[in-house]
Amino acid sequence: MTIPSFAGLELLDTPVLICDADAALRFVNPACENLLALGSRELLRHALPDLFQPCPALSQALATALGQGASYIEHDLELKPLHNDAALHVMLSITPIDAEGCQALIELRPLDQQLKIANEERSLLQHQANRELIRNLAHEIKNPLGGIRGAAQLLEHELADRPELKEYTEVITEEALRLQTLVDRLLAPHRSHNRSQVNIHEVLERVRSIALAQYPQGLAIVRDYDTSLPLLTADKEQLIQVALNIVNNAVQALRGQGRVTLRTRVARQITLARKRHQLALKLQIVDDGPGIPDDIRDHIFYPLVTGRAEGTGLGLTLAQAFVHQHGGSIEFESRPGQTCFTVLLPFGNDAG
Repeated sequence: MTIPSFAGLELLDTPVLICDADAALRFVNPACENLLALGSRELLRHALPDLFQPCPALSQALATALGQGASYIEHDLELKPLHNDAALHVMLSITPIDAEGCQALIELRPLDQQLKIANEERSLLQHQANRELIRNLAHEIKNPLGGIRGAAQLLEHELADRPELKEYTEVITEEALRLQTLVDRLLAPHRSHNRSQVNIHEVLERVRSIALAQYPQGLAIVRDYDTSLPLLTADKEQLIQVALNIVNNAVQALRGQGRVTLRTRVARQITLARKRHQLALKLQIVDDGPGIPDDIRDHIFYPLVTGRAEGTGLGLTLAQAFVHQHGGSIEFESRPGQTCFTVLLPFGNDAG
């Protein structure tokens, strides 16, 4: 149960817990729920040490802070939640308090949080630079394309009595059309979009059907949906394109043989594009393929970067552009046997 006098702590980005003299938890904020992936009702049933695998440093820090009546800080503490194999590296801060039977306020600041914020800022700046570069480049390419196509058509007309040369004019026309299609794709993120109330699972089902139609044998696309999620205010076609581009990359990495998981969850009290949101969609697309090559990981969202000879290198660039237009973020983790793309999109009318 939330303690009224600590209600303001719910607004903090920093995970905060409050416990009594026996280390029994009396309050946790939403950021802490996010960090530990458990709801407040479940967390408040435990004492602080019971949330993690045995950690003498945590118990000693709590005892020291309460015993001396002074704040205690541990700059790099590894905690292993009992319900999760992933270790947390945090800066631990314990502050003695005396309010309504509560004795200690504990802050758990993930050490990767600042790095994540810095990476998001860098990603936004890079995206803006890419957007201007792409737009200028696309316009420079588009302008002469019309002239090339027109000249090819005139040349074809002049060579009407030389059918053996028609093949060459057709090549010019087809290549000009291919470049036109590429330019249209480059300019697509800068065009206006139509927003409406969108069910993310309808989007994912559409993408799933398309992928399975292309690879009916050997490909498994697993649903792991939270069906209680609210509707998004978004451009449905753009969301389909985001999910489809990521899924297509996964399927092509798997060569049509493997497993892709589509997972939806809710993320609470999260900052996206410098805005604070109470609720956001957390969409994860996971595959069990070979992983992203090391030489392109740092610039995988850059235009024309691809790990496949037949790829255009625009799929993830467009996905990132569409996600940013919706006020969200996209990131990935990859190792051999598992690649996970995570898309975060805010719910509500303040998206984008």
